[in-house]
Amino acid sequence: DTQAMKYLSYLLYPLCLGGALYALIFLRYKSWYSWLINSMVNGVYAFGFLFMLPQLFVNYKLKSGAHLPWKAFMYKAFNTFIDDVFAFIITMPTSHRLACFRDDVVFLIYLYQRWLYPVDKTRVNEYGISYDDKPKRKSHKD
Repeated sequence: DTQAMKYLSYLLYPLCLGGALYALIFLRYKSWYSWLINSMVNGVYAFGFLFMLPQLFVNYKLKSGAHLPWKAFMYKAFNTFIDDVFAFIITMPTSHRLACFRDDVVFLIYLYQRWLYPVDKTRVNEYGISYDDKPKRKSHKD
């Protein structure tokens, strides 16, 4: 995660600063305050995107999709679906609508990685448990 965040921040910091400077030079705002708020909101959207990508990086590096439990995956899938529905129904700024759809892009890449890298059940997870191992049954005394 740390390595992925480092590489992605090298890309994202200049993009955020460049976008803010572009908006300052080429777009009209009512005041400095509205430019600042708009730039900060776009930064929040960009960093939200940044915080979703390390999972994809870890999956790629380890060639496995086993790092996100199925329940958490289903929660993210449901959350993404609800965001998309409301992005179409409710009137909202374009940047927020794009932020909802960037979640879909990450989700589709994750689905592709899940298909590409099948779960290796013999790999030991961070708790020292392999899903291929059978749990030992205790003998039942009557």
